[in-house]
Amino acid sequence: MSTRSTALHTDRYELTMLEAALRDGTAHRRCVFELFGRRLHGGRRFGVVAGTGRLLSLIADFRFGDDELKYLRDDRVVDAATLDFLAGYRFSGSITGYREGELYFPGSPILTVEGTFAEAVVLETLALSVLNHDSAVATAAARMCIAAGERPVAEMGSRRAGEESAVAAARAAYITGFGATSNLEAGRRWGIPTMGTAAHAWTLLHDTEEDAFRSQVEALGTGTTLLVDTYDTRRGVELAIRVAGTDLGGVRIDSGDLTTVAAEVRAQLDELGAAATKITVTSDLDEYAIAALAASPVDSYGVGTSVVTGSGTPTAGMVYKLVARQAADGSWVGVAKASIDKASKGGRKAAFRTLEHGKATSELITVSDGFEQVDTPEEHANARPLQVPLVSGGEADAAYLGHAGVEAAREHHARVRGELPVRGLALSRSDPAIPTVYVDAER
Repeated sequence: MSTRSTALHTDRYELTMLEAALRDGTAHRRCVFELFGRRLHGGRRFGVVAGTGRLLSLIADFRFGDDELKYLRDDRVVDAATLDFLAGYRFSGSITGYREGELYFPGSPILTVEGTFAEAVVLETLALSVLNHDSAVATAAARMCIAAGERPVAEMGSRRAGEESAVAAARAAYITGFGATSNLEAGRRWGIPTMGTAAHAWTLLHDTEEDAFRSQVEALGTGTTLLVDTYDTRRGVELAIRVAGTDLGGVRIDSGDLTTVAAEVRAQLDELGAAATKITVTSDLDEYAIAALAASPVDSYGVGTSVVTGSGTPTAGMVYKLVARQAADGSWVGVAKASIDKASKGGRKAAFRTLEHGKATSELITVSDGFEQVDTPEEHANARPLQVPLVSGGEADAAYLGHAGVEAAREHHARVRGELPVRGLALSRSDPAIPTVYVDAER
């Protein structure tokens, strides 16, 4: 656990609601909050849950220390009684949800937070900021991996995102199948393999392109990858093989019509006897550009801007809503917004994915007005239960944290993506790959 508090990663109205609830006595009512997406943004056919492990760690650091309390006091955000409550705040409730790396669809109860209103409502902004960002990146990255097929993809978009967003994006991309990142902090923090050799500045630093190549090979060996398009690509390839020999590990192309240039470079390498030298392409790739290169003699891809910004869909559009609460008499009631275009479905949810011959057919969500989950996996024999305990009594399950949690999420995603029906693999805008079906829980 880090020593930096995450308590002020929240919106002011969470604390003003808390103050009012402490005044009228509703702060300690037991509640169920749910995080979900009403739709899949960008016409995507599925979404990927990412950020869960990060969120659990950040919740552990959601504490109001002296500095946070001083700021709230000096800025007159809340009253003295609320400050006293916040000084002792610790989330002691429970959280269940979809495993990180899991697929989700409209209405999927990705996260269910149970506790008092006071302790659950203040987590809204933190939960949404983490899961909306990471899931948008993971969904885009999964589509890129589908487009790439068996060819490896590396994440290299740090310079196109905020410094912490870049680390989170590298993590999300790795979970969905990217093989490496250029970001060293992501490597240190999350155990993600790192990669990288040289930029155009390296070539420009030297008096000649040949001097640059020779120095790089002497430092990194003939297995390195040389960037061959700083000046003239054909000349660059010729120099690369002259310097490194036919055992050169790879060349990178970062400009031009990649389909045409890759074919020309492959032919030239083969003519020079470097048939084993790999070709990596970069240059503003997204899932569509990768798909367009499927028939080209490309060995791997490096993706930057597009993946860290969600490939045009930078947020997953998830919301965090109160769906059930305890009434004054202690009974449980389902609650929901009825706003036009923003209506939600009240009640506690249990989620299952129905399968036929190993392929997903629906997102089955059972709804109970009360607090207790009634449906069990045994009652849906042809379906896979989607929710797992993440936090119990305020303590996160260690299996979902740290390096081990990232690797587990990566393995889980690889398994469940195999459940997508063929139409779910298409890149064009369309309806979700499977429908979301709501049923009342058995009683």
